[in-house]
Amino acid sequence: MTGAAQPKLAVWKLASCDGCQLTLLDCEDELLALAGAMEIAHFTEASSAEIEGPYDVSLVEGSVTTERDARRIVEIRAASRILVCIGACATAGGIQALRNFADVTEFTSVVYARPDYITTLATSTPVADHVKVDFELRGCPIDKRQLLELLTALLAGRKPQIPSHSVCYDCKLRGTSCVMVARGLPCLGPVTQAGCGAICPAFGRGCFGCFGPVANPNLAVLTAQLRRLRMTEQEVSRVFATFNAAAPDLGPES
Repeated sequence: MTGAAQPKLAVWKLASCDGCQLTLLDCEDELLALAGAMEIAHFTEASSAEIEGPYDVSLVEGSVTTERDARRIVEIRAASRILVCIGACATAGGIQALRNFADVTEFTSVVYARPDYITTLATSTPVADHVKVDFELRGCPIDKRQLLELLTALLAGRKPQIPSHSVCYDCKLRGTSCVMVARGLPCLGPVTQAGCGAICPAFGRGCFGCFGPVANPNLAVLTAQLRRLRMTEQEVSRVFATFNAAAPDLGPES
């Protein structure tokens, strides 16, 4: 990504909590350097200023949950040379994708005082189900170090160096005892891609799978271990029904 003019960066939001966008703002000093290397053309979380596209890089947070989302992501894709999904919502449908396994009409009737005001799709789906995606950055929220590595790599025209090993590997690097073995706690670490630094196990909690599944996760072995912890079928399903419930090979029906 070279040339006389600064590359244009745009940050977009679909259905989400804004947490991944806040991770970009949390970069603080690094963000100042980034702003000097890239022209931030659209980032509503940070500024009302807006520069028209096309954009060299678009970061998209959030899942497609409404017809408006579906239209917007097509428009964003058309205006973007490189499209990057950031966070569990954009890459796997997020928490809101739990609706995919139930009746969305029943959910809205329970949650909203006037469900007739709500217009939504029956499912929450990742961006890649609708348009071509060039790169995915996982997490709920994404990791600051991975975000900076991604943007630096794009500026330099090289492939981002994002880890693909499991959370268990990071636990070993930290010297953290396995919470399933030592404490009998359910943990998705064996089937979850690293990215957080294994924070939860380091504080005596099982991994919740924020960064989605590793390649070819061995769910059969993990499920067998959870059963050895005397968990019922419903309890095992609940362990998987979190941030990436709708991700391929890591859902409550896997």
